[in-house]
Amino acid sequence: QLHLVETGGGLVRPGGSLRLSCEASGFRLDYYAVGWFRQGLGKEREGVSCMRSGSYSADYAASVMGRFSSSRDNAKNTVYLQMNSLQPEDTGVYYCAVDASGNCEGDAGMDVWGKGTLVTVSS
Repeated sequence: QLHLVETGGGLVRPGGSLRLSCEASGFRLDYYAVGWFRQGLGKEREGVSCMRSGSYSADYAASVMGRFSSSRDNAKNTVYLQMNSLQPEDTGVYYCAVDASGNCEGDAGMDVWGKGTLVTVSS
């Protein structure tokens, strides 16, 4: 069974930091492209970052460039999203998803999705 679980969401004040985790079961994350997405209330889902299979660097949306970073821990079969300098505009449900092609092809190309974890940035 292919399964993804996101953890680490919560309430944080503006300027604070959170680290999200995406743990995979039933497959090895290093064989897949791994993307992070988010969706705010009343907004469309948008891509946050994506890391191709065989790569340890990621591409980022312009809105999070320089503030967010993703990393991979193969021993734990887990991908992380470190989020710094959080602002209210970052509020939303964050999802991780994987693409069996190994390429970052956007939402439609993702094969397995987690259920999401809520991040709320508020004073």
